[in-house]
Amino acid sequence: MYTASPHYGANAYARVGLETGVVAANPHKLILMLFEGAKVALSLALIHMKNGEITAKGQAISKAITIISSGLRASLDVEAGGELAQQLSALYEYMSRRLLLANLHGKPEYIEEVARLLGELSEAWEAIGSSTPPGDGRSGPSDSAMASGYGRA
Repeated sequence: MYTASPHYGANAYARVGLETGVVAANPHKLILMLFEGAKVALSLALIHMKNGEITAKGQAISKAITIISSGLRASLDVEAGGELAQQLSALYEYMSRRLLLANLHGKPEYIEEVARLLGELSEAWEAIGSSTPPGDGRSGPSDSAMASGYGRA
């Protein structure tokens, strides 16, 4: 009677949880969610590459590239962020190129490199968010931290 995947229900709950998180998130949290999504996609790409699952590997890499290009890079505010935002934009472009090459040539070390870079950026972004003084009624980075690059999240 039902032909849906046995994981369909769990996936539906996961989507609802993600959508709820996105709606409730401040701009700082949204950027962290993008970092996390890209890192998860890269982890899956490595697993699929190891298992010889070419189509799934390509889909996971494509998802990571989309998050990096259409999420992280697109949310940069180059006017407000100046040189830092320009450098981040160039780094995101580099990451996307490395992932394309990883997919084309089957290079897991390229995926690992991008995952490491995303991890470092994610940790730095998380630290900026926790630098807001306690008790000031805000969550996330200060206005000056937001102006450092991410202003359109």
